[in-house]
Amino acid sequence: MQVSRLSLALNEGLVLPDQGTLAVYRPTAGYDLSAAGRDRLRIIQGFYPDHAVFQAMGLAVDVAPSGEYDAALVVLPRSKLEARALIADAARRVGGGVVIVDGQKTDGVDSLLRDVRKRVAIGGSIPKAHGRIFWFQGEAVFDDWLAERAAPPEGFVTVPGVFSADGIDAGSALLAENLPARLPAKVCDLGAGWGFLSREILSRAGVQALDLVEAEHAALDCARQNITDPRARFHWTDALTFEPAGYDAVVTNPPFHTGRKADPSLGRGFISSAARILAPRGELWLVANRHLPYEAAMAESFRDVREVAGTTSFKVLFGGRPLGKARTRR
Repeated sequence: MQVSRLSLALNEGLVLPDQGTLAVYRPTAGYDLSAAGRDRLRIIQGFYPDHAVFQAMGLAVDVAPSGEYDAALVVLPRSKLEARALIADAARRVGGGVVIVDGQKTDGVDSLLRDVRKRVAIGGSIPKAHGRIFWFQGEAVFDDWLAERAAPPEGFVTVPGVFSADGIDAGSALLAENLPARLPAKVCDLGAGWGFLSREILSRAGVQALDLVEAEHAALDCARQNITDPRARFHWTDALTFEPAGYDAVVTNPPFHTGRKADPSLGRGFISSAARILAPRGELWLVANRHLPYEAAMAESFRDVREVAGTTSFKVLFGGRPLGKARTRR
């Protein structure tokens, strides 16, 4: 769907400069950019799995924008604040060059079009396939969007677009309340986000080393600011393929969405990954939405499985002594 909108726009009035760099903000794996010409592309993507896909394609990929560009394409993320910040950043970096915005209606593309139209003239707008692509000539009239922030939890740094940027997630809070007063020596926070659970882990007796594993580069940057304890180490990578092993405990609040679509297989993948990287007598502490059927996956990966706490919305699951077959699973 996204490919057809970009191709359609290029056939119906969108003009890219003859030469120079086209920055593409936040494209996901599978976003086909062949219509734009690969040699000029600069991919801006801080989510590790997508970053790795574009890098494997031989494209130039950065985790964050830098310098100036001749044109820019913003592929809308779910967060409206992040989307506005990306559009503002693109408009500032291209000078008078073209800024293209492509997104689904469910991600607020029509609302953003209305907001942009109040500030600059729209060069073109094409609705297609439950979404829209529009473009305009970049101008520095969006700088206030760069400064927009949801109020982060007290004592923490967050940025737009990271999970639970405006408050501590209720599931993570429940998990933190039910972690034991003492944890084993070597712990991994799998999917650490901006570091709330990591700070809780480091407050427990017994912890000698904590590895924070997070796929979203911006979230991990926040975690580096929020967690200054020398016992902490930071890993920007995919939790599903993280390689180090021998952990005494894994703590996790796994994601369960791909875009806006619920995808329980993500959580099951986290469970399998946790079992794989744990020591033979290791333990998993996991929180999940009440409706997610993770007990079966836990039973396939751990000898001891039980629910240790719960509400009508969330459950905290414990897994002890990972099974050998789970620890070797990829």
